[in-house]
Formats: sequence, structure tokens, C-alpha cells
Amino acid sequence: MIKDSLIFNTQRKLRLPKFCQHCGGVMQQQIIKETSRGLLIGGSDNKLVYRHYATLYFVFCVDSSESELGILDLMQVFVGLLDKCFENVCELDSIFCVDKVHILLAELLMGLESNANELLTQIDAENKVKQSEAGLADTTALDVSAVKNMNLRINVVCICLDVDISH
Repeated sequence: MIKDSLIFNTQRKLRLPKFCQHCGGVMQQQIIKETSRGLLIGGSDNKLVYRHYATLYFVFCVDSSESELGILDLMQVFVGLLDKCFENVCELDSIFCVDKVHILLAELLMGLESNANELLTQIDAENKVKQSEAGLADTTALDVSAVKNMNLRINVVCICLDVDISH
């Protein structure tokens, strides 16, 4: 069973915590502190599995029944999903898009969607919707700007007509 998953940068700063086991804030802080040092909390039944990708360390705390190779494979799938989702994922993506990263990790850890291709399809669909929404927002802004310009021109014409009529 996967108990915790943490993402650290190379300076040992926590970038993403995900606690699958229920524990208090003090215990979570101790887990983060000890894990960043490479120490294990929770007894000999637990083990840390980690992998280094670019500027991030992905650390999973699992019990002894989990396969280390299986966890490393899960990390590879997770990093692949992040890379696809953010187009060349970097440390800042884990900071500024923490909700999206949490959703992907939760779906992988809870087994809601173990098929990576299905997750990628969902990510692509979400990206297309966001791009179309951004396109609509740009179009709307251009339309409003055009209407404002038309109103200004009409006002200018009316003022000129008023001035011309009064003479």
C-alpha cells in the first residue's frame, strides 16, 4: 500500500505533499522533514522508493508488500503524464498548477484511472477546452473593443453634426 507521496526539489524543498494515510499535521511535518533527509518513519514495515527527474525528486513511502519496481513504473507513468499535461514539465508547474498535479496523482494512486492513455486523452480534451475558452475570451475582448471604437466614432460624428448645425 502506498502511504505517502512527496515531491522535493534538489534543495530539499517540498513541492507537493500527498498523504494517503490519515495523520495529524505534526506527524505530516515530521514525515516531510525525515523524508527530505532520506530517513524513514513508521518502522521496518515501510520503505522509501524515490526517483530523480530533472530538478525534482519523487518519493513514495510504501509498505513492504509493494513492489519497488512497480512503484518506479508508477512514477515513470506519473512523470510522463505531467510532461504531456504541461508540455515539458518543470518545478514551477508543481507549484502553480498544484490542483492539476494532485488530481493526476490521486487518480493514479487510487486506481480510478490506471490506463495512462485514457488519462492523456482526458488531459488533451481539457487542454482543447481551455484553448477554445481562451480563444473565445480573446474574441470577446476584440468585439468589445470594436464596439467601443464604433461608439466613439458615432459620438464624434454626432458632435461634429451638432457643431455644424448650430452655425
